[in-house]
Amino acid sequence: MAETLSTGVETAGGLRAPTQQNGDAGSDAKGEPLLGPPEPAGPVTEPTPRSGEQASAPSTDPGKRKKRLGATGERVVPPPKKRRTGVSFGDEHFAETSYYFEGGLRKVRPYYFDFRTYCKGRWVGRSLMHVFSTEFRAQPLVYYEAAVQAGRLHLNEKPVHDLRVVLKDNDFLRNTVHRHEPPVTAEPIHVLAENEDVVVVDKPSSIPVHPCGRFRHNTVIFILGKEHQLKELHPLHRLDRLTSGVLMFAKTAAVSERIHEQVRDRQLEKEYVCRVEGEFPANEVTCKEPILVVSYKVGVCRVDPQGKPCETLFQRLSYNGHSSVVRCWPLTGRTHQIRVHLQFLGHPILNDPIYNSIAWGPSRGQGGHIPKTDEELLRDLVAEHQSKQSLDVLDLCESDLSPRLPVPTTAPSELAKANLEDFTAAQKMDGVVEAAPQDLDTMALVSEEATETDTTNQETDPLCTECRLVRQDPLPQDLVMFLHALRYTGPDFEYVSPMPAWAQDDWQGD
Repeated sequence: MAETLSTGVETAGGLRAPTQQNGDAGSDAKGEPLLGPPEPAGPVTEPTPRSGEQASAPSTDPGKRKKRLGATGERVVPPPKKRRTGVSFGDEHFAETSYYFEGGLRKVRPYYFDFRTYCKGRWVGRSLMHVFSTEFRAQPLVYYEAAVQAGRLHLNEKPVHDLRVVLKDNDFLRNTVHRHEPPVTAEPIHVLAENEDVVVVDKPSSIPVHPCGRFRHNTVIFILGKEHQLKELHPLHRLDRLTSGVLMFAKTAAVSERIHEQVRDRQLEKEYVCRVEGEFPANEVTCKEPILVVSYKVGVCRVDPQGKPCETLFQRLSYNGHSSVVRCWPLTGRTHQIRVHLQFLGHPILNDPIYNSIAWGPSRGQGGHIPKTDEELLRDLVAEHQSKQSLDVLDLCESDLSPRLPVPTTAPSELAKANLEDFTAAQKMDGVVEAAPQDLDTMALVSEEATETDTTNQETDPLCTECRLVRQDPLPQDLVMFLHALRYTGPDFEYVSPMPAWAQDDWQGD
């Protein structure tokens, strides 16, 4: 067990904690992909809800189902409320790979992983080629052709021999991939408190709470399971991947329900600290600007009259002549609420990679002034991070940026060759160095080699595009954003994490 810090009063009879996301939560809430990151059904600017999100309001009585009127006036009974289940991973999951530390970073050795999914309704009657070429763009189509030859694709647990196979309802797909995870900070996750009901930790910046996108082992859930033997935890709230600070987990579903019930009664207070640009006003500031999601895929929000109502209180703690330390109390739980409100006030977080970006225009979004359309804003944000090779900040990879492919009408090999050329060109534009380029004929040869390769505990794979790329590691300081969850308080508990170094009065690292 890691060092236990005495930072607050532990609960006497079951804790209570939040049901909504924190004011800075959101970018790590995407569900883990099944066959790889899918393309959205429409343009990237359309706010398509992420997996698991629901818009329905919670019932005041979880034990009853309220009746409501439908569009035509008939009585409609909503489905029963889903139980909150814990995130359960076992030793077999933790044994998939191992960590190592290098240059201040925690790294995961590449490993083999099975993406699994049942056939979606919109796929019925479509070929596998169509599905891979229109929705699952993590790899060019040439990769999936080679994966078929290597026996990596299974349909109803039988090897796929032809991508032109047509999918039927309830078909089960399994795709074995060689998985690479982005590095995160090597800072340890300190356990602040633990009892029979909860675990409270101090989360470092850059580590997602739970598996999402390209992250699995480099997540708080996996690290706690592997290093602290803390399993089957129920996240009580989320912190944005770049945000550090107090993070609470329940150990049982019953405790989780009690905690969320208290949040519904508004008995929990959340307190954050951040460092912002310029001299923040000395008096207390309240921001009530509504917030609208611009893109769920990219994870970007902005102030807009059509957004959801929210409120944040701010109080300056210190000013060093260049930047200010500000205490924040989000009274609602909108995605990126603190960050968006600070941008609107003209004092964005000093190193916020999204809301303190030149992509927002000369005023950087102050006062809600954004001299471009949402589509132009997203394009410029992605282009900026693409040039910095920091797309992981947006939870994107290069394949997410490729134009949508048309429905294939040519022979598989011809289409695959064209896709490979486009894919290689896109990599060169992104500034990614390819260590061992392979053309279509070479890919076909290595697929035969991969058929005879044992996929156990191997760090390189002949079919893996990522294995042939040499990426520059981020600097540890580039993985820190100056936003920290300082304190969570309820009627019978209080958990506090240490003040970050960048929040000290005499800090001069601007």
